[in-house]
Amino acid sequence: MKKHNYSAGPCILPPEVFEKSAQAILNFNNLDLSILEISHRSKDFVAVMEEARALVLELLGLEGKGYQALFLHGGASLEFLMVPYNLMKENGKAAYLDTGTWASGAIKEAKHFGETVVVASSKADNYTYIPKDYSIPADASYFHCTSNNTIFGTQMKSFPATNIPLVCDMSSDIFSRTLDFSKFDLIYAGAQKNMGPAGATLVVVKEEILGKTGRHIPSMLDYQQHIAKESMYNTPPVFPIYASLLTLQWLKNLGGIAAIEKINDAKAQLLYSEIDRNSLFSGTAAKEDRSNMNATFILNDENHTETFDKMWKAAGISGLTGHRSVGGYRASMYNALPLESVQVLVDVMKELEAITK
Repeated sequence: MKKHNYSAGPCILPPEVFEKSAQAILNFNNLDLSILEISHRSKDFVAVMEEARALVLELLGLEGKGYQALFLHGGASLEFLMVPYNLMKENGKAAYLDTGTWASGAIKEAKHFGETVVVASSKADNYTYIPKDYSIPADASYFHCTSNNTIFGTQMKSFPATNIPLVCDMSSDIFSRTLDFSKFDLIYAGAQKNMGPAGATLVVVKEEILGKTGRHIPSMLDYQQHIAKESMYNTPPVFPIYASLLTLQWLKNLGGIAAIEKINDAKAQLLYSEIDRNSLFSGTAAKEDRSNMNATFILNDENHTETFDKMWKAAGISGLTGHRSVGGYRASMYNALPLESVQVLVDVMKELEAITK
């Protein structure tokens, strides 16, 4: 049987996406050509790109609201650079919330473009919570936050009201929960969590916020250029975009974001309940900020580590080890992970408790 995949990076995808993708690699659209070799300018792939971009806006409830969806290269890490390039005014400043490794990476890049105000940070407490009750400077070009922190297992449950553009890195929880996405002026996300394989990056941007910085932007880093060329300024990552389309179709057929949110809530509730009940384990993130996507926890007695590791691996679980920078365990429960897989992990935790009594 297939492993119970808790991987936090390139991660689990729906079985039907693998099946359809595999067929497309052999013969795409009955063309007797592989999706890996067709022209990105062919009508068959142009149709893929157009449907994927439209489906993004449909699922997010942003159709007809002035937004453009783009599939780009470079991962979310390149967006750390592209956001200030496109939004921070010359001699201006931007505001950032520091909630983890990726947020701090975005802050580092922004500092190359102008004054970068960190409105709050939980770094001193190893990013175990989401800062609250901070002030956002009204004269900043934008406010940037990271909705979910994969390494530390925290997630923003609400977002600040602000009169400046709101930018959010949603790489690890996009399409996982219902939000009023129209509150955000720019959303970006690497595909490899809830959308598809690594290699494509989604950007959803409200067009009216662009073209106001007064700075020269290199063409490849200019959102307006990519909008004008309909995500085809240069050769796009064809296969990851196709797989992302299949995943978006799967999500729509499931009932959209509202439907998957119920499943994600059930998965998180099942696992966190066991972490809190079982005296052998402790969660590492503040309870009010726990991520539904990435549950981080530790063994209270490290002497049980070898036994627990053998048990979960024997149960067919993969990718449970915590990030190398923090240790412990991390159960990444992205959209395609079934509730049954979470039950397998909970059963192993209960079994460990039983044999150590």
